[in-house]
Amino acid sequence: MQGDDKKKPTGKKVSFNIFWMYGIIAVVLLGIYYTNESTVEKNAGWSELVSYVKKGGVKSIVVKDNVAEVELTDSLAEVVFGKELVSRKDAKPRLIVEGPSRDKIGGAIEQWTNEGYFNGRVDYKNDTNGFMSFLFSFGPIILLVALWYFIMKRMSSGPGSGGVFNVGKSKAKLFDKDNNTNVTFKDVAGLQEAKTEVAEIVAFLKNPQIYTELGGKIPKGALLVGPPGTGKTLLAKAVAGEANVPFFSLSGSDFVEMFVGVGASRVRDLFRQAKEKAPCIVFIDEIDAVGRARGKNPNMGANDERESTLNQLLTEMDGFGTNSGVIILAATNRADILDKALLRAGRFDRQIYVELPDLNGRRDIFNVHLSKIKKDDSVDVDLLARQTPGFSGADIANVCNEAALIAARHKKKVVQRQDFMDAVDRIVGGLEKKTKITTADERKSIAVHEGGHAVVSWHLQYADPLVKVTIVPRGNALGAAHYLPEERQIMPTQALLDKLCSLLGGRAAEEMFLGCISTGAMNDLERATNMAYAMVVYYGMSERLPNISYYDSTGQNYGFSKPYSEERARIIDEEVSRIINEQYVRAKELLKKYADGHKQLTDVLLSREVIFTEDVERIFGKRQWQSRTDEIMEMNGQNVDEPKGDDAEVAEPTTDESAETPVAPPPFVPKDDK
Repeated sequence: MQGDDKKKPTGKKVSFNIFWMYGIIAVVLLGIYYTNESTVEKNAGWSELVSYVKKGGVKSIVVKDNVAEVELTDSLAEVVFGKELVSRKDAKPRLIVEGPSRDKIGGAIEQWTNEGYFNGRVDYKNDTNGFMSFLFSFGPIILLVALWYFIMKRMSSGPGSGGVFNVGKSKAKLFDKDNNTNVTFKDVAGLQEAKTEVAEIVAFLKNPQIYTELGGKIPKGALLVGPPGTGKTLLAKAVAGEANVPFFSLSGSDFVEMFVGVGASRVRDLFRQAKEKAPCIVFIDEIDAVGRARGKNPNMGANDERESTLNQLLTEMDGFGTNSGVIILAATNRADILDKALLRAGRFDRQIYVELPDLNGRRDIFNVHLSKIKKDDSVDVDLLARQTPGFSGADIANVCNEAALIAARHKKKVVQRQDFMDAVDRIVGGLEKKTKITTADERKSIAVHEGGHAVVSWHLQYADPLVKVTIVPRGNALGAAHYLPEERQIMPTQALLDKLCSLLGGRAAEEMFLGCISTGAMNDLERATNMAYAMVVYYGMSERLPNISYYDSTGQNYGFSKPYSEERARIIDEEVSRIINEQYVRAKELLKKYADGHKQLTDVLLSREVIFTEDVERIFGKRQWQSRTDEIMEMNGQNVDEPKGDDAEVAEPTTDESAETPVAPPPFVPKDDK
């Protein structure tokens, strides 16, 4: 025996649970239902009722179907109910008697009245179900309790427990050494400058003394700004993977709630947790959900909750209290709508621009995604990078995934080069519509139109080199001329005019060679109009309005009013029309000069449906600006030294899809946002 052993107290504390409250409410309701009854009931037979009536001991009768509820006199009730009535002095005695039928009970009461035995009150009522009686009595209360429970359940969907008391808690997800992410800087490609700045923030937290010894202060925040799909959130995940400090991640919409004050409470709780874990990083994705400029479009106080949340965020980031050791990272693609107080130094000290990747960036991104795909030696990363100008990191990931799906659809063991070409075609132009019905006249009109684009662009210096012309319907387009845009940082006036002329080449060819125009040029005209408008209003390239720009980069200055007069608007319209008309005439002159070549090109398109760079070169010879054309042909595996000109033999018609080359997206054209 171990007599000295004693049981140690477990030390468990009884924690409050919100479900206790629900149980207490249910018990109270049931207690009210069962204790609120102020009557004492007793069942009796019909013969007993007759004897009580003849004794004159009945005060009133209530008839419900074949049941009579009888109220006795006080003297008779004391005899019938005895001790039960004495114990409940306030209760009313009631006798329940089941009779033959409602009619016979009524006849008996009438007889008793005529004989003088009964002169009390008689009521006839329809019998009601006990459950329905309970439902009518307590149904509204039960409904309110259920609705309240539902609302509290929705509000308490945050992390942890506590029910309604957890509404104001932060929903941030914590990444630390025990719960780390697998994404590192090695998984982020094409963002060298952004990675350098973000890596420096991680270095601040790892070795702060290196920077503080010289009197410097660690930045309090950095804002990642860039178009969608460029890798802002991925960069933040890489920071979480690289940093050896706690990392809180949440979205701007996590602060928003239907109740006023909840957002501000969650902000306070977030920074309370961050200060306890300092040094640490807090990442807020899509911060524009709560960081919009205050006072914009007020709507009867509807923005009070969002603005109070923003005010609390501003106070926590750089308020009266200290907030050392906590660095805020945020991401948005709408920096123009953020509140200026949020962007000032001391809150977001740095704005890191995450832009669309250039050629080298796209090559690095392709290498990252291709490392996870089974491919053969025919896949050329440099070619893929050149064929996807303007693609974001998300677009490139989609290309690689689409290529793998296409290869799997054809039951291939590896992904080949042509699968990637088809994937680019699929993403840029849409799904090929092989069953789309077009008449012979429509096919000819499409061939003439696309041939016009090819002829005009071939003979212009700044026009993008031609890659492919097709009259195969894809997506919403019945045909397309695909080019390889040159990635310029700035564009001279003549380059914009050449692009305008190339866009109008399709409509000019229809008018010249068909004698009529069609609706097929709508997209070309839209882009040409936007480009001409941008030249006049944004770039100051107009003869009558030189060196003037009405572009508002902030999007906040002009509002609903135009920054120019009606007379100036008339001049703008005249200049836009003049520029477009001049380039249209220029396109018609080029088509008139090379009409024979255009006819050959149209015939090849009608027979093969697809033509490539070498086909156009066989008809018109080398471009005067040939260096980039040779580069494109070399990228596509074509022999630059093969025969050219009229002596060249046009390739035999083919419908083999493997002969197609990838489609490059159209060059960027400024859109009219007004």
